[in-house]
Amino acid sequence: MGNNIRKRYKDFLTLKDYTKEEIEYIINLSAKIKKNKKLFKNLLDGKNIALLFDKPSTRTRLSFEIGILQLGGNCICLDSKNLQVSRGETLEDSARVFSKYLDGVVIRTFKQEKEETFADSSSIPIINGLTDLYHPCQILSDLFTIYELGLLKKELKFTYIGDSNNVLNSLLIGFAKLGLNITVGCPEKYRPSEKILNYVIEQSKISGSNIHITSNPVEAVKDADIIYSDVWISMGDEENSEKVHDLKKFQVNSKLLSYANENVKIMHCLPAHRGEEITSDILDGEKSIVWQQAENRLYAQKALLVYLYST
Repeated sequence: MGNNIRKRYKDFLTLKDYTKEEIEYIINLSAKIKKNKKLFKNLLDGKNIALLFDKPSTRTRLSFEIGILQLGGNCICLDSKNLQVSRGETLEDSARVFSKYLDGVVIRTFKQEKEETFADSSSIPIINGLTDLYHPCQILSDLFTIYELGLLKKELKFTYIGDSNNVLNSLLIGFAKLGLNITVGCPEKYRPSEKILNYVIEQSKISGSNIHITSNPVEAVKDADIIYSDVWISMGDEENSEKVHDLKKFQVNSKLLSYANENVKIMHCLPAHRGEEITSDILDGEKSIVWQQAENRLYAQKALLVYLYST
């Protein structure tokens, strides 16, 4: 794929908006940037990009803040509680003001609609740093990590196991876009929403991917090359003992791994609730690529910024 790919969107709100070729381009660019960390070091010279976070963050904040600085830009960290939007200024008005001062905004918030409102009302790139519905930046890093392992191919058996959440939504979209197969192991009551599934099914008809959902955890991980887990109680959700009980048999532990491929790799987007969705011996074990996955957030975020800001 050439470097002159035509950008169709100024924003990065969801992987739905990006083509297979664009996603592959960003993945390949991530690899180049990781190999040569000085690439594009002056790309953002003179540009000011804000991080507007309504939710706590470790990897998203660090990867974007460091990535922006390494690309020569200036990063400004903001909290909605300290802005006039907390006193009633509309998102539309805030977005217009941001556009006068800034060159881009990474927003980490609750509702996807906030991202979309900002994007519709601004003239600068808006990047989705996470919402309750999607986490596309995480999935760019995940896909890059799988690519690094040489497993980003049709033969891959990839299994996500546990609760259906924003990470799974974006994984489903990303895999469907790339024509990759994905298995989801979850209780019937915690399946992905019909809206997400309908979109992914339509995409899979185009790309040739296969989406398999099962409520049997052993079936889900059987012969899996990669097993991916995430927290059962998402950020902002109330503690739910019933949900934790329902998901117990989907814990990633040594017993469950015995049904997977002998060389299975373990992924987790972090933070992890050790002893809940995954045991510490697996998270820290030799099959875990979780820390490589976390590191790769930096290179994937830099690649996304390069893609959005290159002329």
